[in-house]
Amino acid sequence: MNMKKKLSIFTALAVLQAFAVGSVNAQSAPQDDTSSVNTAKVESVEVLKQEQPIAEREVKTGSSNASAITPSSEGKKTENPTDTEATRTTDIEKPAIDGGETTTNETSTKPVTQEGTPEDAETPATPAQIEQPSIDGNSAVAAGGNLTLYMNSNKMEQDGNTYLAGQPMTVKNGVSYVAIRALVDRVGYGVKYDNKTKETIIISGDNELRFKTNSTVYTVNGESRTMKGPAYQQKNTFMVPLTSITQALNITYKVNQSAKTVVLNLNTKPVASFVITQKEIFAGDKVDYVTSSSSPNGLDILDERWTGRQDSFDQAGTYTISYQVQDSNGQWSDPYSMTIQVLSPNLPPVAMFTTDKEQYKMGEKITYIDQSTDDENSIDKTVWENNSLAFFEPGPKTVTLTVTDNHGATNTYSKVITITNETLYSFSDFNLLFTPVGQKFTFNGGEVTSMEKVPYTYRDEPSLLIRSNSPETVNTEGIVYKESSSGQTRFMIHHVNNTGKRVKMYVIATNNNLNPAVFEQQNMGFAGPTPYATVAGKLSIDKWFKSIQTRADQKKEVIQPGESKLILTELNKTPIKEGQVISLYSDAYSDYTLDYNVILVEENKDPFETLPMLPVLDRDGVHNRGTYPNATRIITYDQLVGAQPARLPLGDNASDPNLVGTDPMAYTDASNAGNFGVLYKITLNNVAPRTLISFNPRGGKYSGVALVNNQVVSIADGNVAVSNSSEQSVLYRTGAYGESVTILFSAAPGSNLPVNLLFTPLPSEK
Repeated sequence: MNMKKKLSIFTALAVLQAFAVGSVNAQSAPQDDTSSVNTAKVESVEVLKQEQPIAEREVKTGSSNASAITPSSEGKKTENPTDTEATRTTDIEKPAIDGGETTTNETSTKPVTQEGTPEDAETPATPAQIEQPSIDGNSAVAAGGNLTLYMNSNKMEQDGNTYLAGQPMTVKNGVSYVAIRALVDRVGYGVKYDNKTKETIIISGDNELRFKTNSTVYTVNGESRTMKGPAYQQKNTFMVPLTSITQALNITYKVNQSAKTVVLNLNTKPVASFVITQKEIFAGDKVDYVTSSSSPNGLDILDERWTGRQDSFDQAGTYTISYQVQDSNGQWSDPYSMTIQVLSPNLPPVAMFTTDKEQYKMGEKITYIDQSTDDENSIDKTVWENNSLAFFEPGPKTVTLTVTDNHGATNTYSKVITITNETLYSFSDFNLLFTPVGQKFTFNGGEVTSMEKVPYTYRDEPSLLIRSNSPETVNTEGIVYKESSSGQTRFMIHHVNNTGKRVKMYVIATNNNLNPAVFEQQNMGFAGPTPYATVAGKLSIDKWFKSIQTRADQKKEVIQPGESKLILTELNKTPIKEGQVISLYSDAYSDYTLDYNVILVEENKDPFETLPMLPVLDRDGVHNRGTYPNATRIITYDQLVGAQPARLPLGDNASDPNLVGTDPMAYTDASNAGNFGVLYKITLNNVAPRTLISFNPRGGKYSGVALVNNQVVSIADGNVAVSNSSEQSVLYRTGAYGESVTILFSAAPGSNLPVNLLFTPLPSEK
């Protein structure tokens, strides 16, 4: 080879090395918006680049002096790390950065973007002319940290190194464009060109982005996204809007207008974390660690390391545990640290009780004194076995107490007491004297019908009752009740969802007057959703009485002419599942007539939009619905009661007649069987000394509450109900002197009427 040819080759190589490099020293990089290399030289470099076969080129990063085009062997294929995170891109193009973009954090797919050579370049390019980095996830390795772009310049800085993009960052028609290839090289993802579709394809794990020249649309895993400006080709460099890249790569960035820079955060470290499943950790117990890790680039996690981890801790104290993971590029995550408090081993509680005596007569009251202890004073559950208030058979009786602490540890203690052959009280007398208020006992229920009725009279107070209880089991969406009312109004709503869907119930109030109307919620008793009708009914009455006591649920709404509003919103807070029951009691007042619609619709439907299309549902023929005036019944009795056995019937349609009203949707008269929804205010001004007042169901199972002398009393305690006419639940006992007793009562939905209040003289105490 002659010297001239050698010099020519060396000259070409020198030009290539000077201008086709992907990384140059910061000292040689352009410091302003204009490249120091003339256009002719750049074009000659582009020609040289195009003449190189793909098999001889590969992108390398991280060295300030390394060329961006270095020999490699194309065709080597290794598994590309995948990312299984769902791809979601919202491509909202911000204003041009030169116009003042601000800090943003865009959510999109995993990083997948790259420069290619689409079909309409100034000099048509073939796939062999496209500079393509390896897409096997090994050769194009991204550096970490920040990447700084300079406005109107092709200069980029990362990890202390300076790189040159194929074209400067440019504002075109108000949109900021960058060379996509240059950014992808810095992040380290694959790129290829599809000759058939004429698309540049960016690959990151399982994610794929496709761009086309002169199109504002690009796709992410086949789903189209829109950019504010079309991608275009400039001197064989593929240019796209900057924010489409930051969205696609999930890159946050900050704009510094004074420095004319855009700083992109390209941290690619993996992320590690862990949780400990136990809420409390005790010395000696096994500790359960659940780890979580991921790579922003979708790389495999190959290694992990712990500091301070122990499968169990022998001693109580404070410990710090750290966890890190390493990805397939060798990068370690930042340590994820957690400080835990290891407690001394939990000691089980100690169950213990005593009795006031060791030996008792039959029918003698036994006093049990619970002396159980726990080292943390946290006994959560106490279960007694055979702890009767009295026994009526002689012999030894074993009583057992089991206690459970808040960690689930239990302890049991049993004690044997002796019952003698001597009798102190009969079974009947003992229950009359000593059964606690709110609890029940059995007796001969047949005796009740022979008791004298208290000859009470009553008067009704104005209060319009809207009873929505039919169809009790609702099979389809619709209007279950509609009515108009002004003044004092009581709502009773009790329904079961049988639609097969999750639904909600609403009460919509509409003001069809010419003046604003004021709606006042005075109290509220709502229960459910629950599968148990008696539970819902009892709890709704219980909450209603407590609300009457406290006045804590008062609300006021102003409803403008022509306006509709949701009222009694406790009803619609929770969706009702199939088979569940809701029950509501509430008193309210409005100064103008309001139209009320009680509706049931699917949980996600808008009640206001749905109302005009809803059908009015038919009643079920078994349960009661209707509008009833004068729904507060006042009973005042001044004569002596309790000197001899007597009863006061309620809900029997004889001594206590049913309210008469109308069914406004069926246009028929209605009779309120059982007087559900009626509030009874009973004042007994002369109850004899030593009188037991108790509750006896006559129509079947009953579970509810009463308000006795302003104290809520259960009928009966807990989830127990009075099951039949041979049980009675204790409401009150008078003492050594006569008293005036006030009882508020309303029939609980889900229970049965009629009922009796019983007045029984107490036997003498021994």
